[in-house]
Amino acid sequence: MNDDSRPLSTPDNTTERLSAILANSPVVLPVVEEQAAIEREVTETGRVRITRQVHETNEEINVPLQHEEVEVERISLNQTLPAGATAPGIRYEGETMIIPVVREVAVVETRLLLVEELRVTKRQVTTQHTESLPLRHEELTVERLPPLPTGSTN
Repeated sequence: MNDDSRPLSTPDNTTERLSAILANSPVVLPVVEEQAAIEREVTETGRVRITRQVHETNEEINVPLQHEEVEVERISLNQTLPAGATAPGIRYEGETMIIPVVREVAVVETRLLLVEELRVTKRQVTTQHTESLPLRHEELTVERLPPLPTGSTN
């Protein structure tokens, strides 16, 4: 220290005192640097419990179903076909299929006798059918829980 009894840090003589000290001896001034150290830590702030429930209900569902019905009508004809004629083939009249039925009859000569025709008509029919089906849906419940106390393992 200096032999002067005044402190070095008074505002009126700070510069004069510093100049006097530097002139007499070398001065070592430490250089200080601050560094930041950042650490991260995982902290539990809360917990969540999720539960799932499956509910099943039966619902009545109407389903249109289609099927075909065939109506067969027998028409008796008993007509003799000309000599040498062949059996008539199947023919259609609109939605109706006509199938000729023949039989040979003994006469002086053999002729075909048209005995009958089958008239087959096809139509589509739609009916309602009710089916009971089990349908499932899930429901989730979310429950917020407080964090565990520190040091607990659950």
